[in-house]
Order: sequence, then structure tokens, then C-alpha cells
Amino acid sequence: MATFNTSLPIAIGSDHAGFEYKEKLKLFLEQQALKTTDFGTHSLESVDYPDFAHPVAQAVENNEAAFGILICGSANGVAITANKHQKIRAAICWEEEIASLARKHNDANIICIPARFVSETLAEKMVSAFLSTEFEGGRHANRVNKIACI
Repeated sequence: MATFNTSLPIAIGSDHAGFEYKEKLKLFLEQQALKTTDFGTHSLESVDYPDFAHPVAQAVENNEAAFGILICGSANGVAITANKHQKIRAAICWEEEIASLARKHNDANIICIPARFVSETLAEKMVSAFLSTEFEGGRHANRVNKIACI
């Protein structure tokens, strides 16, 4: 599955709506011999998604994690929050091909999963596709290099 530096963990976080998916995805990744760093939440109790999206984004941005996974009900909140970080390209994904294209064409480094709109099985497939797809570069690199506002 992995096409990245597996010595770095995968940062993962969610709000209450994504908590159960986060727990299952952690087990799924561990079964693939991949390490994770869990930034919470740690229960179904209502929480604010930025409290978990920012630490995941910071871990990826600071090269403390190879990639990030964020999960909330629609994936919009965590994606908006993560994308406030200059070095983050967080992509909302709802099917395998979107997850692959997010990596291949956009060099996305965080996958955002809408727990209320995809099955757990599909979430696993999307994570697998995301982690196993390399950035294509070429004409896409030129576009990606224009994203930052600095």
C-alpha cells in the first residue's frame, strides 16, 4: 500500500461525528503495519472540529507525519480548517477515484472523509488509494506550486 516514508506516522483526527470511523481506520492502518498518531477526539461527546484538525495539519506541515486523515460528518469543516495551513492540501474525498486523483493531480497531503456520507468500507478503500498513489508531477506540479499565498 505505502508509497511514502513509512518511518513517519500518519496523523489522524476527527470530531465526534467521525470518532467511530477514526477508531476503525486506526486499526485498519495498524493491520497494514502503518503507525498512526491520534490527535483525538477520544469519544462520541460533542466537540469542535478545529481542535483536532489544526494539530493534524501542523503534524503534516512540520514533517512529523507523512500524511493526515481527518474525519467529520461532511468533511467540510476539517478541510476548511486544515487548508488554512500554508503547506497543507486537504482534499474532501467521497470515492476511491477522487482519493487517487487528489494525490496524483493535487499532491494532497491530508484526506478528509465525510463519515455521514460514505461507508466504513469505502473509507478504508479511499485511504488505501490515497496512501498508495504518488503525485504525478509534470504539468500538475506547476499548478500545485501556484496554490500557496506566500
